[in-house]
Amino acid sequence: MIEGRVHRFGDNIDTDAIVPVHAANLVDPTTLGRHCMANIDPHFTDRVRPGDILVAGRNFGCGSSREIAPWAIKGAGIACVIAATFARIFFRNAINIALPVMVCPEAAAATKDGDMLAVDIVAGTIHNATRNAAFNAAVYPEFIRELIACGGLVAYTRTRLESAEK
Repeated sequence: MIEGRVHRFGDNIDTDAIVPVHAANLVDPTTLGRHCMANIDPHFTDRVRPGDILVAGRNFGCGSSREIAPWAIKGAGIACVIAATFARIFFRNAINIALPVMVCPEAAAATKDGDMLAVDIVAGTIHNATRNAAFNAAVYPEFIRELIACGGLVAYTRTRLESAEK
């Protein structure tokens, strides 16, 4: 269960907005996180607390295929991203690093900045405690749940290879 405060953004947030170009050469997630969303909201990282949740509209993560965009979000302390829709490459890059992303247009539309959410990524449920509303997102297939539980694609692959060697 992920419980956190919402940071709300609109539609078509691209990877250049998530990570400014001047930070694109950084590789440490925590350092990247200090630049997260700076082009849209220069004070975003001042307000984020570990475990908070980012909620956005349609086409979140569009633009380039920068793998650092989900790293920046995770490095800023965001525990989960909920959006009406995601750019496919962003969605996959997030899953690859075990950043839970959930498609739920109803939750994205009904959630406001500062709301408190409780998210169960296994069950696909989102509860907005501030507005006493509940939503259902698409449930991940078993292998994606395992991948996230392992800590991402690299750790998942390593675990599977080690299991195959035994």
